[in-house]
This record gives sequence, C-alpha cells and structure tokens, in this order.
Amino acid sequence: MSLVSVPADLVLRRADLLALGFRPKQITRAVRGGRILRLRRDRYLAAPQPGIESAVRVGGRLACVSLLRLLGVFVFDDGVLHIHIERTMSRLRSPADRTRPLSDRDRAALRLHWWPLRFDEHTLGVVPVADAVAQAVRCQSPRHAVATIDSILHHGILTRLDLADVFAALPRRFGTVLRLSDGRAESGPETLMRLILRQLGLRFEVQVQVDGVGRVDFLVEGWLIIECDSKAHHEGWRMQKRDRRRDLAAARLGLVSLRPLAEDLLYDPERVIAAVRGLVATRRR
Repeated sequence: MSLVSVPADLVLRRADLLALGFRPKQITRAVRGGRILRLRRDRYLAAPQPGIESAVRVGGRLACVSLLRLLGVFVFDDGVLHIHIERTMSRLRSPADRTRPLSDRDRAALRLHWWPLRFDEHTLGVVPVADAVAQAVRCQSPRHAVATIDSILHHGILTRLDLADVFAALPRRFGTVLRLSDGRAESGPETLMRLILRQLGLRFEVQVQVDGVGRVDFLVEGWLIIECDSKAHHEGWRMQKRDRRRDLAAARLGLVSLRPLAEDLLYDPERVIAAVRGLVATRRR
C-alpha cells in the first residue's frame, strides 16, 4: 500500500488507516520508518504540519488565530499556539514530545481553549473554521477582530450569512465587530486605518480610482490619499520608485499622500492618528 493514498493534511485514527487498506504491520513499519507520524495514541499524520502536530500531540486541535493564520487570514500574532481542548480530555502532553506531560513551561507558549465548540465537524486535527473565527473574535482586541472578519470576507472563506451564524453564538457585545466589517479591505493594516479614520470622524472612500494616479486605499475628505504600505508589497527600489511617482502624480492634482507603515498601524496607532490629525488641522487652517 503506497503512502500517497493517505491524506497528507488529515489527522487519522488507526481505524482510518486500516480502512484505507493498510495492514497492521504496514502501519508499524511506516511509523518506524518516519513515513507516518504517530502524534499520540491512535492519532496519525502522513506529512509534517507543525501547528497541527503540536496541537494533536498536546491532546487537542489547532484552533483560533493559529488555524486562521494557516488559512491565510489576517490575525494579530500573539506568539503563542492556540489549541482547543475538550473538557473531558486528560493527560495533556508536551507539544514537542508525546511521552512527556505538559509542563508549566510548555503552557507558557500555548493558549488552551476549553469552551465548547458550536460548529463541530468531527475533524481530529483542526477545529471547524466557524469555531476558529468565534474564538479569534473573543481572543483579539476589537480592532484586530474587525480586521480578521474583513480578511475572512475578502478571501471568501465565509459569507456574511455564515458570519451571522457565528456571531449568533457569541455574546451580543461582539456584534459591533461584524457591523464594522468591510470585505473590501485587502489587508489587516487597511482595516486598522479605516477604523482610525472612522474614529476621527473624517469622510473617506475606500479603494478609489484616481485619474493619473491609479487605485488608492483611501481618499480622505477629497484631498488626502492614504496608502497602507507593508514590506511584502512595497519592498525594493522598483516598488519604491513606483510609489514615489504615484505621489508625484497625486501632487500635480493638488492631493496630499500619506503612507503609514503597517507596523505602526499594528503596534503604534497613536503615531498614525497624530499624523492624520496634523494634516487635517493644517488643511483646515
């Protein structure tokens, strides 16, 4: 029996491997030869999946922002692995070694989620996406949660109707997160910028086509262009030249350009708020 027939991205039970055509001795040889990973008792994986491996080895499933990040969704990276654990689960193990009990040192690098799942699809390696979204809304600050929902909509992972079901399972106070969402945002920093402009009470349009300049992230009060720059899309001299020429084209039209860094929007939003306030105050004077 070839290992190719084993789904590489699924955590399987021994019964699942037998149903695929493996014989008991073949399973043993595959595990000893490293062709199948035995994560813990009756849990197997055909190919390395670091986050999923660790979660299952502990005794749970990959969850919350850790799963959404794996799917390409924007989340605020808190540097820990989020794992859902069933309330009945005992004998939690180290994420790196299934033979060692989970220690306090291990726990410092993990966030364990114990509340019951609402959309359980009976997968062994990851929680359902809808549950991961509900967990991420509760785990993040409101503004980062809005950015996550924007990303979910933008990538088409869930529809607004799907999200309505997700938020129906959350306390009512989280409803504002869904009401503030906008699937037009192409990145997390764009969402954070939009929330800043809304906080400042400024009139703005998103994803606007400006003649001679091109499409811009925001046109504020009809005269201020804001582009949310990130290293991934604006690195290198060629991209910098393109951006500077766009700024020159905007200046010819009497428009001002502002390019806040993604890291400032994420970690120092007050710096961006002060810059926008300064420009608006000067323009009004």
